[in-house]
Amino acid sequence: MHFKIGDCVTRKSYQNDIMFIIIDIVDDIALLKGIDVRLIADSELNDLERVESLEDTKREDINILNRIKEENTLDRSEYFYLPGKVLHIDGDFEYLNRCMSFYRSMNINAYGVKIKEDEIATRLPIMLENIKPDIVVITGHDSRQKRNGKYVYKNSENFISAVTAARNYERNQDKLMIIAGACQSNYEELIKAGANFASSPKRINIHALDPAIVAVSIALTEKRKEIDLINILEKTKYGTDGMGGIITNGCMYVGYPR
Repeated sequence: MHFKIGDCVTRKSYQNDIMFIIIDIVDDIALLKGIDVRLIADSELNDLERVESLEDTKREDINILNRIKEENTLDRSEYFYLPGKVLHIDGDFEYLNRCMSFYRSMNINAYGVKIKEDEIATRLPIMLENIKPDIVVITGHDSRQKRNGKYVYKNSENFISAVTAARNYERNQDKLMIIAGACQSNYEELIKAGANFASSPKRINIHALDPAIVAVSIALTEKRKEIDLINILEKTKYGTDGMGGIITNGCMYVGYPR
């Protein structure tokens, strides 16, 4: 079967579990990017199977949005609400666009910037100073591979450096909430660096919208009210296997009357 850049495919050797798009082909090896999960992989062309439609992905995004909306219904009688402000930094343009669409649908004031993972730490402090967000999301692509008997992460060190830079800007974890990591990221080190939430406790892949789901849940929790940690984690695609975090306060102001 002939494949080209832009084709949607799955891998037969992995029981067609993840849908990818081909972003490059060198010799007989395809470079793949996960459509729903934040993963870069490669595969021999003869292991690929073409997927003809992305309708399942679109339906899943709609289902996620509807579910999160139902779980974050606000009393609209005489109150008004000022949810927290989000700065979302993403190493992938397509994932960023999906997350920004999700924020807009949830009426969250969010700023999105596409930055390569190894440049985030350098550029982040000035953005924090200019935008002054309540929540910053630091994500993109990551992976874990075993080489010479030890595990090596593709971008965890870059994410850790970015979290450290953000935490140097604001030490208080209730004043600036940090959500960091991508597929298979070094969860423990991200938390130690100062992230409020991070992936991935079980070193699994996470859904493209998972960091945004956590950000929205915090942004829509009342200020000085403790977040429901377990409830927030269960809203993500793979629950506590994919995301973990610490109990912090929400950042939404509630006013009266409208």
